[in-house]
Amino acid sequence: MTAIRIEGLVKKFGDTAAVSDVNLEIPSGSLFFLLGPSGCGKTTLLRMIAGFTEPTDGRILFGDRNVARVPANERNTGMVFQNYALWPHMTVAENVAFGLEVRKLPKDRIDAKVREALELVRMGQYGKRKPAELSGGQQQRVALARAVVFEPSVLLLDEPLSNLDAKLRLEMRTEIRRIVDTLKITTVYVTHDQEEALSLADGMAVLDKGRVIQSGAPRDMYRRPATRFVADFLGDTNFLPAMLVTSDGREARYKTAAGELVSSAAPFPKATELALSLRPEALRLVRGAGQGRNALSGTVRSSVYLGDIAQHEIVLDGGTLALRVAELNPKNPPAAGERVSLEIDADDVVPLAS
Repeated sequence: MTAIRIEGLVKKFGDTAAVSDVNLEIPSGSLFFLLGPSGCGKTTLLRMIAGFTEPTDGRILFGDRNVARVPANERNTGMVFQNYALWPHMTVAENVAFGLEVRKLPKDRIDAKVREALELVRMGQYGKRKPAELSGGQQQRVALARAVVFEPSVLLLDEPLSNLDAKLRLEMRTEIRRIVDTLKITTVYVTHDQEEALSLADGMAVLDKGRVIQSGAPRDMYRRPATRFVADFLGDTNFLPAMLVTSDGREARYKTAAGELVSSAAPFPKATELALSLRPEALRLVRGAGQGRNALSGTVRSSVYLGDIAQHEIVLDGGTLALRVAELNPKNPPAAGERVSLEIDADDVVPLAS
């Protein structure tokens, strides 16, 4: 297994910095996600790891080996592209064997490794078919088999599920996780889909304008975003303007236009004026007056029933602010115009300075 360390990585196109001073540690055998909005630099970063794009400055270490200036074909990386990039005139088995033939392995060894790779992705019976005879999900499995058949030290995935429908994406998420765990291969996965990252990643980094804004474990980044950008990008959230009243290091009390809220989501920003991030699923809707210390009152503006959840929009008292609330397993959603209260645990009130 190979750990990846990125140090001070920079890529400029003319005067434009596509990647700026990126530093990352990717543990060996982990599934690590690079995510962010379009144009944030995540694909450029992946292409530098792959060797398709040469950095302007910085180092990329596979273990102790700096590969920043090493050609792509000498890095021992496997790549799965967004459009699969399968040869249409070749069979499935021939596509998977192509890289091994370039490496001039003996035919019997190639045949054995192709069978192993196709069995790994559950495509063993499709070896004689052409790509055009396969579904999108099957083509993606073949692309994965081709990428891992020569036992690369690093596997790179460039938005591999973006061309699949919702059901196939869910299926392939599970398959990718299984394959990575089976092979114990260090994998870097680029996506703009935060659900993919949150459901699959061992670790991840959120990028914006060529810089890493925050990196860490998915659960930690979702529950404790470092910035307003990360909180907003990783799922839905409400931002409530607030001012710091008191803080003792364990809890902080904030004044908002709708009332006071207490947060235990340390560390607390030093700014006195900031925003509180309140996830819709963390807000509890209560008929009548709220009983907890973190209670806000308001009026239902709208309520949408979706079966497993209901999405409510609550206008807080004062009339200038509205919060989105997600109610799980709704049995009797409130009507528009109904007076309600909202409660939230102090651990779910996350103060953000930016």
